[in-house]
Amino acid sequence: MTSKAWPYEEARKLVRRWPDGKPDGGPMVFETGYGPSGLPHIGTFTEVLRTTMVRRAYEELTGGAPTRLIAFSDDMDGLRKVPDNVPNPDILAANLGKPLSRIPNPFPTDDESFAHHNNAMLRRFLDQYGFNYEFVSASEKYNHGGFDDALKNVLRHFGDIMDIMLPTLREERRQTYSPVLPISPSSGRVLQVSVDVVDAEAGIIAFTDEDGSRVEQSALGGLSKLQWKVDWAMRWVALGVDYEMYGKDLTDSGIQSGKIAAVLGGRKPEGLIYEMFLDEKGEKISKSKGNGLSLEEWLTYGSDNSLAFYLYREPKKAKNLHLGLVPRAVDEYLQFRGNYPGQEPDKKLGNPVHHIHGGHVPAGELPLTYGLLLNLVSLPGVQDKDIAWKFVQKYAPGTSPEQDEELDALIGLAVNYARDFVVPTLKRRPPTEVERAALADLDSELAKVARDVSSDEIQNVVFEVGKRYEFDSLRQWFQALYETLLGSSQGPRMGSFIALYGIENTRKLIAEALA
Repeated sequence: MTSKAWPYEEARKLVRRWPDGKPDGGPMVFETGYGPSGLPHIGTFTEVLRTTMVRRAYEELTGGAPTRLIAFSDDMDGLRKVPDNVPNPDILAANLGKPLSRIPNPFPTDDESFAHHNNAMLRRFLDQYGFNYEFVSASEKYNHGGFDDALKNVLRHFGDIMDIMLPTLREERRQTYSPVLPISPSSGRVLQVSVDVVDAEAGIIAFTDEDGSRVEQSALGGLSKLQWKVDWAMRWVALGVDYEMYGKDLTDSGIQSGKIAAVLGGRKPEGLIYEMFLDEKGEKISKSKGNGLSLEEWLTYGSDNSLAFYLYREPKKAKNLHLGLVPRAVDEYLQFRGNYPGQEPDKKLGNPVHHIHGGHVPAGELPLTYGLLLNLVSLPGVQDKDIAWKFVQKYAPGTSPEQDEELDALIGLAVNYARDFVVPTLKRRPPTEVERAALADLDSELAKVARDVSSDEIQNVVFEVGKRYEFDSLRQWFQALYETLLGSSQGPRMGSFIALYGIENTRKLIAEALA
């Protein structure tokens, strides 16, 4: 109840919202939204992950009070443009404006529509990471009457909703704005036209169709959908949503939807407004720009836990999201996990791994860091997982790919990252005269070292050699080692690296540098 970790701060909002539990005795309802006009991406994963962390925190605070997490797909939305990353774009182009669930599937799968295909991908995506959720489709709710009562409620309060929305719109948009978007009986498209309410209790509306004819039809049973801010508010009320987080770009939308929810007799959910992701250049990540990062890309080089660790931290601050962040995120996750068992309870509750693993943090530490493995597998002749394992087993006897699955996976990820990002940038420079003398001295000292000596003792040898020469600081000496032996401006703890790579192999590197 006093932890400053953000999932507990968010969960306490829900405790204050319903101090005695929900009046109907039902579960606390969490929601995440997804627009299936494109494929699931890292933003989708982020929202479900962070919401799950708040859900777990609430369950901890209340001793296991019942909860639900709804993953809602807005698949009644009309397709506005053809995505760049979809096959058979002509199929989509011919169906612009129609609800996503009524557009033929352009993918070579058996899914009955474009939305059904993307929804199936979303569910596999969430199932793969073990999220506990209930999938809800807007199309199913609209088409089968699940939202009919809520739609009638919108029609009853049509004027009040217009009073909320019209002042927020440009003059041109006001002329055709309607909270309810009818489906054209002639084209099947979602229409952005003025609507008159004929009979709210019966759900009847009137509007001008695309061909200029005046149409009077029901708004129920999938014959209309709501404008998105109104749809959001209606959904909150109809589904009894208590918590939904959203991005900073939806701040104004959240305000308007909150007012509409109140008009409809409901209450805006609690929630966290999170900052957006930025690319390497500091620009906002955008699907249309193509400067985003996919989940698959991260998982080619880093573990899912490292991604969860990175996404957990400081959600209210803008975050860069690019592959250069992977090595540090992997090692920081492992470091925080290693610290967890020895921490006091308040520190444990603030440790990201507590929230990543729902309090069930895996025991045990790995014998190597990701950074150290990167330096190893970036060297000529070691850019292979099986070869890397031979070095690892000398460094950490008793380990094996079969018994140490997490370490085995980490080595494979490091091989991938080194191949694609490290090796192409490496360029060993020749040593200066002072550095040549120091390297020759280090070679002589390493020749005297026993083969089973510890990494700490090797580190001391490297330190002592550096102190004998005119470097501005020992940091300059270590940088010289990185640049002349490894071809990089930064690198690992040299004692650990030499212990891993082997003294004889390290002496060969020194010989190459001196040559």
